[in-house]
Amino acid sequence: MSAASSRQLAQKLGAIAQTWTKDPFRPNVQLQTFLKSLAGYSRLTPETVEATRALRDNDMMKKYPLPEKLRHPVSSPQYYDRLLEGYEKSSQGISRPLWKVFFGIW
Repeated sequence: MSAASSRQLAQKLGAIAQTWTKDPFRPNVQLQTFLKSLAGYSRLTPETVEATRALRDNDMMKKYPLPEKLRHPVSSPQYYDRLLEGYEKSSQGISRPLWKVFFGIW
């Protein structure tokens, strides 16, 4: 692989790393930092850059969407919706009131 194509791959991976979302729960460990350091790796391949782009863009989730039966199981239809809501609220610093936790109210 030539130095020019290696440099182009590093630039593409760096651009992908810039657009990667930050993890609010682990501010000291970010995937974005790892991807930036990986861009400086001398044996970077086009497949690596393409796989990273596919992860960022959720290509597999678009290709194979989650069936409704898995997302809303009969035993607890709201489970994953509540889990997602709790994750989003906790990333904003919003917690459930203690009385709701105690009584199991959502």
